[in-house]
Amino acid sequence: MLVSVASFSVMDAQLKLLSEHYAALQVAFIRGAAALPFVLLPILMRGRLSRLKPVNVRLHLLRGALSILMLGSFVLAVRETSLASTYSIFMCAPLVVAGLSAPLLKERVAGAQWGAIAVGFAGVLLMLKPGRGQWAATGAIWALVAVVTYGFAVISLRLLARTDTTESMVFWFTAMLAVGAGLLSIPVWREIHWAHLPIILGVGVTGALGQNFITVAFRSAPAAVVAPFEYTALLWGVLLDVAIWSVYPDAITIVGGAIVIGAGLYVIERERRASVGAVKGA
Repeated sequence: MLVSVASFSVMDAQLKLLSEHYAALQVAFIRGAAALPFVLLPILMRGRLSRLKPVNVRLHLLRGALSILMLGSFVLAVRETSLASTYSIFMCAPLVVAGLSAPLLKERVAGAQWGAIAVGFAGVLLMLKPGRGQWAATGAIWALVAVVTYGFAVISLRLLARTDTTESMVFWFTAMLAVGAGLLSIPVWREIHWAHLPIILGVGVTGALGQNFITVAFRSAPAAVVAPFEYTALLWGVLLDVAIWSVYPDAITIVGGAIVIGAGLYVIERERRASVGAVKGA
């Protein structure tokens, strides 16, 4: 999981570099197109092409639309602000998923978990603190849009997992991201420079590595054990910000991020205890 988070963080840094030259939707297209060969090749090598057939087509289309909005918003966020600031807001993803799972999946969310969700969002509001006459920075708003969209994407993934294979979900998610973002980016399309091809290749490689290692991680240990290591992304965000852009996190980002992470860890621990209790009860 640590290697996966590091890989995805490096990929995000490369997306931020590309966002300085191309529109957000074009960068989203590059992300999908660069990853597609790495997604498809292992499936072909294992002879699992038949597993790509979608079952719940409508849910695939919804998830594809969510992927475009999510990644487009994320690229706009990292273009406008630092990786660390974006990650600090994105760390509330487990809280968003927990909050959405109650009305959409009919899962039980305890009162203490709702309290943790409220505390976590208070941390997000702290990071959206008014500054220079504005209620919140543009990058922070886009990060919030990205994390809410991500929450809906995770809910759709849980529903889709009931009918479709892993290969189908990963392939169509990536393919629809590439095709959809590519079509939407036509009006703002810029010619891709040859000098950026190594970065684009890096996006594909690091994205594939991250996806592979995160799959291995969740297969090797319970989600409640693995998930907390996702928060190391904030450390990578700070290191990459300093190394590439010489940007350091401010106090509000650190405090707000700590509140969000603490609330998220509490929710994860509650889910772990609930799953252990369910197993013992069975």
